[in-house]
Amino acid sequence: MSKTIAIVGASTDRRKYGNKAVRAFKQGGWSVCPVHPTAPEIEGLRCYARIEDVPEPIDRISMYVPPSVGKSLLAAIAAKSPAEFFLNPGSEDEEIVRQATALGLNPVQACSIVNIGLRPSMFPDT
Repeated sequence: MSKTIAIVGASTDRRKYGNKAVRAFKQGGWSVCPVHPTAPEIEGLRCYARIEDVPEPIDRISMYVPPSVGKSLLAAIAAKSPAEFFLNPGSEDEEIVRQATALGLNPVQACSIVNIGLRPSMFPDT
């Protein structure tokens, strides 16, 4: 059975890391749940408007939104009880790490694409 990942800040723009992550995890055999407030689908996958809409269980939540947006999502993320929570470069700051930890999450500050043995540069911008 494949692992499930919710990618918060998934993007329809293939130049953005939120899109490269969708493609990387899909290629890596994960069940991918893109989360974007208005996109109906990303890379052929059904998109969820809110993290609350993603069916459970979720093994990993990977964040690709700025800290100012991410902080407002932390309670909903914690409610999903993911086994792993990644704050990708650009989505982290001291306050979001502190708040996530206080909610019982164990934030990993690293590129989740690299964590599965791939590189963002493997996924072209076109």
